[in-house]
Amino acid sequence: MKEKIHPELKDSKAVCACGATFATKSTQDSIHVDMCSQCHPFFTGKQKLLDAEGRVEKFKRKYAKKSQ
Repeated sequence: MKEKIHPELKDSKAVCACGATFATKSTQDSIHVDMCSQCHPFFTGKQKLLDAEGRVEKFKRKYAKKSQ
């Protein structure tokens, strides 16, 4: 690796929009993120399926007929 071209990596504090904070390493002193593992639906298991136009119901009806 070339010397004196890489930024300095230091301990930093990440703050989520939900209020959770955690320590990480970065070139910045603090990082603000929108989602973290404490509020992301994939990790919390509270994933909501948004069905604005009835696509999920249409899919279920379409394939429910074929299985019978």
